[in-house]
Amino acid sequence: MSVPLTIAGLLAELQVHVESIDIANDLHSVGGLVPVIKYLRNSNARIRAKAADVVTTVVQNNPTSQQLVMEASGFEPLLSNFISDPDLTARIKALGALSSLIRNNKPGVAAFRLANGYAGLRDALSSESARFQRKALNLTHYLLSESHSDCSVFAQLGFPRVMMTLVSSNDSGVREAALGGLLELARDTTLGNRSLLADQDRLRRLLWRRIQSIRMMAPEDLDAAREERQLVDSLWIACYHEPSTLQQEGLLVLPGEESFEQPPDVAGRFFEPLRRQSVGRAPPDERSEPVSGTVGGMMMLLGPAPGNSLSN
Repeated sequence: MSVPLTIAGLLAELQVHVESIDIANDLHSVGGLVPVIKYLRNSNARIRAKAADVVTTVVQNNPTSQQLVMEASGFEPLLSNFISDPDLTARIKALGALSSLIRNNKPGVAAFRLANGYAGLRDALSSESARFQRKALNLTHYLLSESHSDCSVFAQLGFPRVMMTLVSSNDSGVREAALGGLLELARDTTLGNRSLLADQDRLRRLLWRRIQSIRMMAPEDLDAAREERQLVDSLWIACYHEPSTLQQEGLLVLPGEESFEQPPDVAGRFFEPLRRQSVGRAPPDERSEPVSGTVGGMMMLLGPAPGNSLSN
């Protein structure tokens, strides 16, 4: 077995163990966190991707480990891999780790903003990977919802134009996430963003095409598109101050569906993996007592990261 495959396998095993929040928080004290972060710079793309998976699990809903990773300079290689890694999977995994690292972490969000992470998100939206686009849209929606003062920054960086393009995506998840992001911008209280959206004939045409597509859906597809139907109508109201024709034609709330006053938390569904409250993590009373040189019974075989890295 080659060394890269061995290291990737060890990282995969480590990821299982750090699902316990206690073991995740102990990883740094037993000397395991720094090697994992160093593997983010490894010359092998599979190792970089798997190291990002480990970081994602370690920091997810875990303020203690978020701080430890930030202090161990884990943010920088994750951002670098997200923006410029030549391997798409490694970029996607790095974005997932960044999303978990900066969520509910003000210093992390500030670092992401200062490092021009928003421009990286915009570029990710222009990729050909629907998975990459969904992850970028999810983080964009979170940042918009957490700090409406940043709406103008996102607008200046051209996010509305890119998200309008994604409204016509063949991927339903991308379409819904793009509609959710546009809705956040449209609801911004600053006049500039509202005008930017409402005065765009292009947006009106795009929404109208989505309405036309919804009209032509088979019953089972129409039912599955409930979130998209509601988002289209909510965005139409926010921009043009009147209900869409979906309401008039009875396509907004189908027979058997509950009526609603507020649009669904569409982005929340996409963010669910990030919002898990320690799902899969062992509670404190089930913690495996680490022995010397082990984490959760697994020998810390990672050791110091090798020198064959992208950067030192």
